Amino acid sequence: MREIVHLQIGQCGNQIGSKFWEVISDEHGINRAGAYEGDMDLQLERVNVYFNEAHGGKYVPRALLVDLEPGTMDSVRGSHIGQLFRPDNYIHGEPTITYIKDILFWYHVAGRQYGALPASPFLHAWFRSSHCTR
Repeated sequence: MREIVHLQIGQCGNQIGSKFWEVISDEHGINRAGAYEGDMDLQLERVNVYFNEAHGGKYVPRALLVDLEPGTMDSVRGSHIGQLFRPDNYIHGEPTITYIKDILFWYHVAGRQYGALPASPFLHAWFRSSHCTR
């Protein structure tokens, strides 16, 4: 089974992404706190494509929320869907562009040459998935 690391970038990406997670959570019977409240086994059949199962049976989106403006992150964090995400998967502020450039450089250039990647929230989310591929 494949697993997806979902990236939400910018204000528009985060607004669309928040709605996406509302719909996906509802389809899988997962409440806004990440607990399963569904009534059909089918809802959990492919839940691991989008979610990691954390301690206590809580489902956490495999997602990174990125923006230069902290206000966008505050808006998502304060919404009814905000507590669903891991706190360390909110990435915002000026260093974001440099950070993304570094990841792309390491993934496309240096990673092939050196086989090593820098520690980052993206890579942590990627490696938390059990079927990560390059």
